Amino acid sequence: MIQPPEKLQALIDRAHDLPPVRVAVACAAQLVVLETVRDATLLGLVAPRLVGDPATTDSEAASLAVTMVRRGEVDVLMKGNLHTDALMRAILDSETGLRLAHHRCSHIFLLDVPSHDRLIGITDAAINITPDLVAKGEICQNAIDLFHKLGVHAPRVAVLSAVETVTSVIPSTLDAAALTLMARRGQITGAQVDGPLAFDNAVSVGAAREKGILSEVAGVVDILLVPDLVSGNILAKALEYLGGAVAAGVALGLSAPVVLTSRADPAVARLASLAVAALMLDHSK
Repeated sequence: MIQPPEKLQALIDRAHDLPPVRVAVACAAQLVVLETVRDATLLGLVAPRLVGDPATTDSEAASLAVTMVRRGEVDVLMKGNLHTDALMRAILDSETGLRLAHHRCSHIFLLDVPSHDRLIGITDAAINITPDLVAKGEICQNAIDLFHKLGVHAPRVAVLSAVETVTSVIPSTLDAAALTLMARRGQITGAQVDGPLAFDNAVSVGAAREKGILSEVAGVVDILLVPDLVSGNILAKALEYLGGAVAAGVALGLSAPVVLTSRADPAVARLASLAVAALMLDHSK
């Protein structure tokens, strides 16, 4: 087993102290998925249920795994070797899925970047394509609630755009300003929220200082709230493939934790994702 990077390893260590969680793995017939399940089982993190044959299609395997969660046979759902849209159709089905009333489903990547001193959350880079202001507020709250479960009691959220000034020609700056005000008025709770911030100002104290930005979030961010799925997906994958980051991925706002990673992600990223799911489940008990 490849050793996870330090910041994600800390989450795995915390999950190791909990009882194993029952996990349904949809379309488990992929080497990296099986390696992940093996390692997680050896660490005492999970008690797996592998879903594949006789389910003959991605949709059938996804539906069966979701049904196992709904019946209480398992605690966590994990994506295996299938497309995200096939799994999400089963998860979001209004009659048989895992949706919660008055909750938005969203996704977060938790990245361990070697050059950075803390885990960075990027949301939403996998589920909500072009969220409006209301949706962004819900996505933001989901991420904040997750960080509380992970032990960060007052996370700092940077609402990203291309610039740090509000301008009508870049609509994401208007949303960022509105989200900042919403947090100050208690419509988003449990975090410090500031925006618009460009990426460099969000992650670098030096860049923020050079531009004269006065912010309690700039340079010490925990969560990056991106304008849309495309920009978030590019950012997360750039940090992975060019910055050497390892990214855990989970879906939020559902009736059970869902491990949702890319089919190209290594076993270590999937293992860390299972640890996050276990911590989510433990907090909800």
